[in-house]
Amino acid sequence: MTRPASRRTFLQSSAALAAATAAATNLSLARAAETTAPNKGIILKSVKWGMIREKGSLLEKFKLMKELGYDGMELVSPGIGNLTEAALASKTTGMPIHGVVDQVHWRDRLSSPNEATRAKGLAALKRAIQDTKVFGGSAVLLVPGKVSGTSETHDDVWKRSIVEIRKAVPLAAREGVRILIENVWNGFCETPEQLRDYIDEIGSPWVGSYFDIGNVRKFGPPENWIRTLGWRIVKLDVKDWGQKNGFCKIGDGDVDWPEVQKALAEIRFTGWCTAEVRGGGRERLAEIAGRMDEALGL
Repeated sequence: MTRPASRRTFLQSSAALAAATAAATNLSLARAAETTAPNKGIILKSVKWGMIREKGSLLEKFKLMKELGYDGMELVSPGIGNLTEAALASKTTGMPIHGVVDQVHWRDRLSSPNEATRAKGLAALKRAIQDTKVFGGSAVLLVPGKVSGTSETHDDVWKRSIVEIRKAVPLAAREGVRILIENVWNGFCETPEQLRDYIDEIGSPWVGSYFDIGNVRKFGPPENWIRTLGWRIVKLDVKDWGQKNGFCKIGDGDVDWPEVQKALAEIRFTGWCTAEVRGGGRERLAEIAGRMDEALGL
C-alpha cells in the first residue's frame, strides 16, 4: 500500500520543482538574449564627441553616455581643451576613451601638393597620436587626403599620403596607438580592393582600416568590403545610407544589417563601433543607442 506524502515531503518537492522551473526559465532567457544580442560584449559601442548636444561638463556628459548604455567615448584632436579633465572624467565613470578623430585632416591634407600643408597635416597627426596616449586610447581616425582636380589625383593621394603616414608610424608604435584609415566620399579608394592594397602598401601593423559601414553603401554592399578588408578592419563607424533618402537614421537606409553582422562574424571582428550620425540631446542619443543595438546585435 502506497503511503500518502507528508506535508514536508510535498513542500520539498514543490520547492525543488520551482527551483528547476526557475533555472530552466533563466536558461531560456539567457539563450534568447544570446540570440537577439549575439555581439553584446564583443562589439562595443560609442559616439563621436560632437554628437553629444546635451549641456553639461565633460564629466556630466560621460555620465550621461554611460547611463544610456554606451561602452565608451571617441574624442577629437585638437578640440578638447583640457586633456587632463577628459582623462579624469573617463577614469571616474569607467568610460574608456577608445580613440580620437584627427580634426584637421580635410584641411591640412597629407595629399596636398603643398609641402608646408603636408607638414602641418603630419604634425596634427602626431599630436592626435599623443593626445590619444594621454586618454589611454588605442587609435586615431585619419582621412589620408582628397582627390581634387589635377593637383591631387588618385595616384597623388596614394603616393603622398603614404610617405607622410610612414613618418608617423614610429611615434604610433612607441605610444601604442594605431593609425586607422577611414573610407569617405573623397574620391579615393572607392573599391574594397583598392583600400586593401593601399593599407598593404603602407606595410605596417600600426596602420589599419577604420571601416565606415554607411559610407561604402553608395559603392556596393558593405558586407563585401568587410570580407575583402578582413583583419585590416580595426574599428567601425556606424551610419546608414540609401538611394532614396541618402544618409539617414541607422536602419532606415539600404544597408543590409543582418548581412553585415554575418560578414563581421566571418572575419571574427571584435572591438569598437562608433555612431557617426546626427546627434542631439538625451532622447536622440538614447534612440541612436537602440538603433545600434538592433543593427549590430548589441
